[in-house]
Amino acid sequence: MAALHPRPTRHDLWLTGVLLLLSAGSTCVITLVDPVPTQRDPWPWGYALILVASLPLLVRRSFPCGAGVVVVAAASAYYPLGYPDGLVMLCAAVMLYTLVRHGYRILGWALGIGQFAALNVYEFAFFGTVRPEALGIIAWVLVLLCSAEVMRWRGEYQKAERERVAEAGRTREEELLRRASDERLRLARDVHDTVAHNISLINVQAGTALYLMESEPERAAQALSTIKQTSKDTLSELRGILGVLRAVDEAAPRSPVPGVERLFELVEGTRGAGVEVTLETTGTPQHLPASTGTAAYRTVQEALTNVVRHSGASHVRVRIAYAASALDIEVTDDGHGTVGPPAHGNGITGMTERAALVGGSVDAGPLDGGGFRVRARLPLDGGERPAAVSADETRSP
Repeated sequence: MAALHPRPTRHDLWLTGVLLLLSAGSTCVITLVDPVPTQRDPWPWGYALILVASLPLLVRRSFPCGAGVVVVAAASAYYPLGYPDGLVMLCAAVMLYTLVRHGYRILGWALGIGQFAALNVYEFAFFGTVRPEALGIIAWVLVLLCSAEVMRWRGEYQKAERERVAEAGRTREEELLRRASDERLRLARDVHDTVAHNISLINVQAGTALYLMESEPERAAQALSTIKQTSKDTLSELRGILGVLRAVDEAAPRSPVPGVERLFELVEGTRGAGVEVTLETTGTPQHLPASTGTAAYRTVQEALTNVVRHSGASHVRVRIAYAASALDIEVTDDGHGTVGPPAHGNGITGMTERAALVGGSVDAGPLDGGGFRVRARLPLDGGERPAAVSADETRSP
């Protein structure tokens, strides 16, 4: 049922006043201009019934059922009492329309059909006849009630459409918030990958410089130079990421995202930390989607970071294999590996999530003869995402 107003509106006041004027005015005109000897004088009880049939229209929105019963009963009682045939029935018509239009369908139809039946039964019982215009009256009653039904259906449809539009707006806002959250997560991963890798190199180089400061000043100077360059690169990447966060209205980042073409920089940085790195590429290099290239770069970056920070390795091999439908990455070191399955951590978890975003997978774990290996397979054709890698296949950075 439609929500109704708690008090009469200006429209209700105007409608009640107009119907009261038409009902009382039509009765007065008939009495003065074309009186019928058999009709009763409407003063005062006829006009009293007109008031009873008109005034409840003021509260037809706040008390529809009670007002409907009073209006229809008063209008129905007016005619059998022999008063002039004025326009009192308009009050009942408006009330019946209001009931059905606002969802009180059973009461509205019952009062409408009941009023017609009561008047005709009364005439037949007391006068032995039925007015010829009875069929026309019932037709108008049905038209009135059906029109109210149509308007009710239309109102419900418009309400449902407004709710659908509002829901679509809420869904759109939720989707924007979800995308913003995903973008924040991506930026957080980028910050983690950048800081973890480069700060690890800076830490190793700083220790080397302190150790060789007196005995081998040239190598110490080289380590300091590596620290300077690595910190500069770190600041540049962080400045770019923070620039994306600040410049929310920019259409695209100002610099391209890192891809496999920048793996040489990672290799050189790791070599500067004192770990020998061998970079092997097999297959025919081809253009990669931006997301796949970034996932490949971050996977190698995280794997080399783990080597520098945790493995104690002296040599690491990075193998990039271009296949027809996938890019295979393998990073193997000769360090001490892990005892048992690798523990949970943000590094391998981040690699796994990045690979899953492009439909790939990551497998990381210790080797039998010592060392640790990270393998990733990133599809090039946007294939279906595989099942999530189990928890025991990850290692903490």
